[in-house]
Amino acid sequence: MALALCALWGAGAEAGCRQALALGLDVSGSVDAREYRLQLDGLAGALEDPEVVAAFLAMPDVPVALAVFEWSGPGAQRLVVPWQSVVGPADVAGIAARLRGTARMPMEQSTALGAAKGFGAGLLAEQAGCWRRVLDLSGDGMSNTGPRPQDVRPKGITINGLVIGASADADGIGALASYYRAYVIAGPEAFVETALGFEAFEAAMVRKLKRELQVLAVSAR
Repeated sequence: MALALCALWGAGAEAGCRQALALGLDVSGSVDAREYRLQLDGLAGALEDPEVVAAFLAMPDVPVALAVFEWSGPGAQRLVVPWQSVVGPADVAGIAARLRGTARMPMEQSTALGAAKGFGAGLLAEQAGCWRRVLDLSGDGMSNTGPRPQDVRPKGITINGLVIGASADADGIGALASYYRAYVIAGPEAFVETALGFEAFEAAMVRKLKRELQVLAVSAR
């Protein structure tokens, strides 16, 4: 895995968090019970991937802070994993176990990507001292309610996407990825990862986490 090097100066180098990463999972009406479990369990498995664990723990003195939430309609967001600093393998294992033990709760059926962006930005505002703040939204459809995602423009964060398409619809996932690129992602080095079917979600999440958890090499005056 290639390492991106970023020099941080002065007071910024003294921060105790190199990255805040908020992961938002789509649980709208288009996601059935089986697909829900593939997302939650897939994220747990991705977090436990050895290369992902190594990326999390690359700089233990300045760890990554992680939070996970679910989203659907404009007023439907649920925090599944509150902010936690990942400083050792036990932290990863604990988060993975919490995800696997999470049961689905009734949520709104619609898809409000703009509201999900706003909720994630609010979470990241709690981690203002981190060197980098990233919101990661996973979803299988376009926004159909609430504020338009292109009208929600949080400042100072990067927003990445993981789009999930039907396993036999490569054209459809391409259209959804283009939608995310145009209206959802934002900020420095923002990107869209794709999963062709919920069965491919875990592998796509591994790729995305490895890219997001780039090591920051610190240099102080």
